[in-house]
Amino acid sequence: MEQEAEQLVPVQQGSSDCSESDRVSRVRKLLFRRMLVGIKDGRFFLGSFYCIDKQGNIILQDTVEYRSTRRSSPSPMEQRCIGLILIPSPCRTSCHVDCSIDEQLSLLGLK
Repeated sequence: MEQEAEQLVPVQQGSSDCSESDRVSRVRKLLFRRMLVGIKDGRFFLGSFYCIDKQGNIILQDTVEYRSTRRSSPSPMEQRCIGLILIPSPCRTSCHVDCSIDEQLSLLGLK
């Protein structure tokens, strides 16, 4: 039996044409999934999605921080365990969820 390759799918801000209950059900599908969040200073946080508020602030649990040790050239990423972290919406540059292709289509509302 073949397993589908897991990929990261971008998480988009809710559009104005979605009802509130539709947005809530989409967020519920994200609960406890691995999420990779990039912030403006170049760091990335990989953790389990725990919650999001109306302002778009995200809380991740069991999080690991990744950052480059040198700014001038590509280098190995340094990592450290963070635990629980709140990532403010204005700091976020990217947000991806680890899931299968079928789940990507479902989360994006294409299935």
